[in-house]
Amino acid sequence: MRIIRKHKSKLNKFPTTNHNLKTLNFSSYLCVMQKIGILGGGQLGRMLLQASANYPVETYLMENDDECPAAHLCHHFTKGDIKDFEDVYNFGKSLDSVTIEIENVNVEALEKLEAEGVKIFPKPSVLKIIKNKILQKQYYSQYQVPTAEFIVTHDQAELMRQEKFLPAVHKLGEGGYDGRGVEIIKTKDDLHKAFDAPAVLEKLIPIEKEIAQMIAINEKGEAALYPPVEMLFDPELNLLDYQLCPAELSTQTLYKVEAIALTVVKNFQSPGIFAVEMFVDKNGNVFANETAPRVHNSGHHTIEAHYSSQFDMLWRIMLGYPLGNTEAILPSIMVNIIGASGYNGPVKYEGLDEVLKIENAFVHLYGKKQTRPGRKMGHVTILSKERQDLLHKSNKVKSMLLPKS
Repeated sequence: MRIIRKHKSKLNKFPTTNHNLKTLNFSSYLCVMQKIGILGGGQLGRMLLQASANYPVETYLMENDDECPAAHLCHHFTKGDIKDFEDVYNFGKSLDSVTIEIENVNVEALEKLEAEGVKIFPKPSVLKIIKNKILQKQYYSQYQVPTAEFIVTHDQAELMRQEKFLPAVHKLGEGGYDGRGVEIIKTKDDLHKAFDAPAVLEKLIPIEKEIAQMIAINEKGEAALYPPVEMLFDPELNLLDYQLCPAELSTQTLYKVEAIALTVVKNFQSPGIFAVEMFVDKNGNVFANETAPRVHNSGHHTIEAHYSSQFDMLWRIMLGYPLGNTEAILPSIMVNIIGASGYNGPVKYEGLDEVLKIENAFVHLYGKKQTRPGRKMGHVTILSKERQDLLHKSNKVKSMLLPKS
């Protein structure tokens, strides 16, 4: 596998047959407009479509809400259920390629589309593993990827017999998302909070840092790594709160992070973009936690902070173009804007004017009309050479910009 961390040149150049500009060969660039579909129309689909404007692509989107954040940005919108076999198959059968913005899609329909020649990013075989946390943990074990010790439980009665395994984290096998489907079980008194369904019980690791590594893989098997980021979570909502790039890691720990992420991704044998989330303990040991087979919250800062964003990168992969430059322009911090407690209804953004005055702060609102506590409503990325400046400004943003109703 060829690995690309940065490019020597900041600009990609068109191929030429000689130095005469009149003889430029644009044949590989001026191709027929490809038809590419996205399953899901939330903020990830929105930002992916925003990046598509730079490329020769005709975009299709399917979502069950025709007022979803991404609906107005695509060329063709289809109202449908991404979990329904017929909806997904009928949506994709006339397209060149299909990608996802959420794992919870009908994989069987994607398998049929793939068998009929439609390219799926990532492959359905990857989605089958990742959308089920039990299969995902077993995948890590299969390829000797360091991960927390775990037990598979099939119902709550089976979990009740695992008191000696505590403290641990109980993760629902399927259906969990954005902190839902996860419960911390420290003592036997917490066992009632666990899931009465197939799930994974993971040993609780004493975490010093939570790290995410974004990796892009093209159809040639070439890989491009973004600098890993450090993630800080809201302890009540279990949602990403802040994200700092680059993460402060020793050289030895950085090598471990990259090696684990590459092992996870390369064995999928699928092109696409992936986020590998990891834990680092106080001894510098690194453990794979979860993998997302798509653009991801831990890569939002790349829109302004890197030469090629995660969204730009995925279009390059799907269209068969060279991988982009993952190098950072400046260090960055990203702040998630989350619906304020006690507010439900049509959204109003308190403090937006003040945040827009902050130097090198870039505001992204996701176009969601209704706010509710804990809902992701947007994010702000801040660029600065100084870590303390990033932390200071991010705290200002967090206290000032509040989605209310």
